[in-house]
Amino acid sequence: MEQVKQYEIVLVNLDPTIGSEMKKTRPCVVLSPNEMNKYLQTVVVAPMTSSSKPYPTRVGVKHKKNRGWIAIDQIRTIDRRRIVKRFESLTEPEIKQVKAVMEETFVA
Repeated sequence: MEQVKQYEIVLVNLDPTIGSEMKKTRPCVVLSPNEMNKYLQTVVVAPMTSSSKPYPTRVGVKHKKNRGWIAIDQIRTIDRRRIVKRFESLTEPEIKQVKAVMEETFVA
């Protein structure tokens, strides 16, 4: 598989999971930088969901004409073999919002 890019949306098989982890095959946003994606067999992703409450760790996006949320609170590292399909990338305003939420959540 060709190298995935940071902020690209990919379809990922997240099963098996435990407890409250997001389950099933779902779109995820690649968060790991391109330098890591080029050399490692793992990718850091944040899963997307179509239903969410307005949590401060969720970023609203539009994907394939559907409204959804990126769950920054559910970030996980996956083996790239879990990636089923690749889609488009986030828009610049969406990327800025993801960065702001990540900074507020993990750096502040």
